[in-house]
Amino acid sequence: MTKLKGYQRKYLRGAAHSLKPLILIGQKGFTPELLRSAEAALGQHELIKVKFNDYKEKDQKAEIVDRFEREAGCEMVGLIGHIAIFYREHKDPEKRKITLPLKKA
Repeated sequence: MTKLKGYQRKYLRGAAHSLKPLILIGQKGFTPELLRSAEAALGQHELIKVKFNDYKEKDQKAEIVDRFEREAGCEMVGLIGHIAIFYREHKDPEKRKITLPLKKA
């Protein structure tokens, strides 16, 4: 996946506005079960919200987001408060639900 451009991130943040968080990060932090859940959610939805229940410090969230991006193969679109938005394009073009804008509107 190529790096998302600013206008594409903005488009995805807008698309995620009405979504509810699918993944909750609690006191156990980043676990293999969390990664499996994220993989499944990204494979099905492409765009997901992740809520930080116990990790309220900025540096803690940044560390988890970085690991999330590396291990799940996704990209963070935005971080608003305690909710992060992640996107990973589906590998099969036939199954893609989100069409990213190619040029800035």
